[in-house]
Amino acid sequence: MPDEEGRPDNSQEALDKRRLAEETRNERKVWYFLAYFLFGIHIVAFVMIYAVMHAPNK
Repeated sequence: MPDEEGRPDNSQEALDKRRLAEETRNERKVWYFLAYFLFGIHIVAFVMIYAVMHAPNK
């Protein structure tokens, strides 16, 4: 946020707030990545189970 003279606010408090906001965004991205990864593993597992259960017998 700029101050009265139009310069950007580089106070320690502002830097801490920006760092915390970025950290929160990064953490949210990690959780989304983990959720998609686990969901994908389950899809692959169900497809493999389906393939084994419906394989022709020899």
